[in-house]
Amino acid sequence: MLKISDMYSLEHSLAGEYLSQFEYPWEALSGIKELIIKLGESLDKNEYDEVSPQVWVHKTAKVFPTAYLGAPCIIGAETEVRHCAFIRGSALVGKNCVVGNSVELKNVILFDNVQTPHYNYVGDSILGYKSHMGAGSITSNVKSDKTLVVVKSGDEAIETGLKKFGAMLADNVEVGCNSVLNPGTVIGRNTNIYPVSRVRGVIPANSIYKAPDDIVPKH
Repeated sequence: MLKISDMYSLEHSLAGEYLSQFEYPWEALSGIKELIIKLGESLDKNEYDEVSPQVWVHKTAKVFPTAYLGAPCIIGAETEVRHCAFIRGSALVGKNCVVGNSVELKNVILFDNVQTPHYNYVGDSILGYKSHMGAGSITSNVKSDKTLVVVKSGDEAIETGLKKFGAMLADNVEVGCNSVLNPGTVIGRNTNIYPVSRVRGVIPANSIYKAPDDIVPKH
């Protein structure tokens, strides 16, 4: 379930073709900036406005005047970027998304229909189709000791070679309010995370995460 093919419906992102060349989603993090620039330059000018250098916004998107859009970024159709959102750059935001008040994005891919609506930090992460971050939930993308991130699944440990790696959320993941997704977290499809959770490692698909020692299958 760690592979891109197991986690994401690639037709729901402009990054689909790019992601398909990798086995694991975190392998795509280092190329997001270059991907956005390449995609942006090829976008239909009848559909997207380049509102500032390397910042492309779909004509149907709604960007509130106090939001900051750092280059490079792409904002998809019908997406809403609300008051005081801070897009630091290297953010590919799909269609029908919500980037809410005081939300910060950096080096991310948000698939279509993703919601980060209230006080979220999402950095060095990929959020799958229809995933949702509850109010105050964040991705922690650097370990406190600054060592390289390792993805841990049971007894297996996968070296990523990355110092900055937040979380990989598959399609239809629901993260409860005020949860922290620690560096190297990978959450499978259709999984729910209880509010105020501290999550690390690999969480299976079709599960409910209540605590590190209390992860139950959905019925």
